[in-house]
Amino acid sequence: MKNNVYESAVLINAALDDEQINNIIARIKETIVNNGGEIREVENWGRKRLAYIVKKSKIGYYVIFRFDAPSSIISKLERFCTLDEYILRFLTIRLDSDALQQIEKNKKQSLSEITEEVIPSETEDTKTKEVNEIVDNIK
Repeated sequence: MKNNVYESAVLINAALDDEQINNIIARIKETIVNNGGEIREVENWGRKRLAYIVKKSKIGYYVIFRFDAPSSIISKLERFCTLDEYILRFLTIRLDSDALQQIEKNKKQSLSEITEEVIPSETEDTKTKEVNEIVDNIK
């Protein structure tokens, strides 16, 4: 059976404790793995204000799962999400090769932006150290 790459966005009730949210995330991972899937990555976006009220909630906790799995797993995962009262919304899509390439490109771009931000601060730290050493030598 051929495995496809899927992305599942899950909106969890943010009124829960972090421990309860982590428990729900762990159960989703467990559901994917126990049904023959392999998790590629999990992005915790955290608590965000919703554009409109969903099931009496103004704030939601967003989690994105990317995983390889056979197509039969999707119905089981969606059933799990439907039955869990703390999952407000969910959406699962199959990613094609273009989408996977774009995700990798975005990762590389964000990584390069992070390194550009880190490197100047390190050079400022070394300059500060050099200035402090010169001042110490003068004294």
